Amino acid sequence: MQIFHDEHLSIDWSAVRFDNVKLTLTRKEFELLAMLSQNEGETIPRAVLLETIWGYRIGTRTRTLDVHVRRLRRKLGQYGEEYIQTIFGVGYRFARLRAPRPLVMPVPATYAIGT
Repeated sequence: MQIFHDEHLSIDWSAVRFDNVKLTLTRKEFELLAMLSQNEGETIPRAVLLETIWGYRIGTRTRTLDVHVRRLRRKLGQYGEEYIQTIFGVGYRFARLRAPRPLVMPVPATYAIGT
């Protein structure tokens, strides 16, 4: 069953592929990526992620989530920061990549000669 798919990233219950290369993820990295991508576009609070994935009580102070997010972003290469967005002071959000915008070159002004 497919969880998420776009032109670069494919996530299903058996494998995660990035640019057609199978990624090696720890169980917790996979759980985190699955939870974020299943809730694409929604901000998930840190406390919810820590409680759901690691079983931490609300209010527990730990950097576990940050370390796992950093590792996932690294494995997702140049798009890691775009897929997994930090919502400062709240949590994280998974976002589909924006389509690249075409480069628009400015049109040079034309000048009337001899007027």
